[in-house]
Amino acid sequence: MPWRVGPALRKAGVPPDPYAVWLSEVMLQQTTVAAVRDYHARFLSIWPTVADLAAAEDAEVMAAWAGLGYYARARNLLRCARAVVADHGGVFPDTYDALLQLPGIGPYTAAAVAAIAFDRPETVVDGNVERVMARLHDEHRPLPAAKPILTAFAKELTPDKRAGDYAQAVMDLGATICTPRSPACGICPWRDPCKARVAGTAPELPKKTPKKATPTRFGIVYVARRADGAWLLETRPESGLLGGMLGWPGSDWSDDPKPDPPLDADWTLLDEEARHTFTHFHLRLKIMCARLPLAAKPARGRFIPAAEFSPAALPTAMRKVFDLAHATLREN
Repeated sequence: MPWRVGPALRKAGVPPDPYAVWLSEVMLQQTTVAAVRDYHARFLSIWPTVADLAAAEDAEVMAAWAGLGYYARARNLLRCARAVVADHGGVFPDTYDALLQLPGIGPYTAAAVAAIAFDRPETVVDGNVERVMARLHDEHRPLPAAKPILTAFAKELTPDKRAGDYAQAVMDLGATICTPRSPACGICPWRDPCKARVAGTAPELPKKTPKKATPTRFGIVYVARRADGAWLLETRPESGLLGGMLGWPGSDWSDDPKPDPPLDADWTLLDEEARHTFTHFHLRLKIMCARLPLAAKPARGRFIPAAEFSPAALPTAMRKVFDLAHATLREN
């Protein structure tokens, strides 16, 4: 992975870039490596240093993040970058405790950056490490209650030297060999001490407490295009889902949303609705479309000229709305 510096490069005197490591860890939360690669490279090309990122416009960063999901991470990314510049002279602190004081950095990220970027002997525990520890010790207590137990197991194995290499090796072990289904026990370097392999229970670990059924929320969005081709969009409130992101004006998301058009217009309901799944609920959005005259004055939102509008800058849920609505509102 491009944000890593392995033992050979370390030996050659090439240190990890704490900024690149931190950026990768924030992006990788709840997201796959495959999804993060291009975003990580793009961010580093646009904002090569933490100072560059700290000086960026919020809207530009949110647009570059669009499609990666969990948008609170993008807001925290900016808060943290600005704190590093304002409080630490643009240099990331190199200890777990100091990193933990930065906005948006929790125990996992603090441990990961301290270990990988600064080779501190911190215990890094993600989902891959939890799975390896549960199988290595044949631990059947279910997650999330078992997390402190699995963290303790991981801590016992964390070395004082080369902790960063070790942390990445265990995460890679879980990602490539000790996989959720069909673990490749025959080629695992820990096959002999693995208690779950001996017991034949590896495929069923770690156990997890059953999740509750995912609820569904509903909403109404209003997609309007002015006679000159401009689109009516608004920046969502900083707090809440998709906070600070560009989106279509709309209702609240609830069991029974009330119509809330941004202006009086001849709205047409599309036959299809946009569907998207967030971490804790499914979302179904009815789509209302309208063409507006040049003199239209919406109560909220702003018109973005067609030449300046990019669907790629929208979060995924809002881009799904656009994909359904744009054919109806495309220019003749």
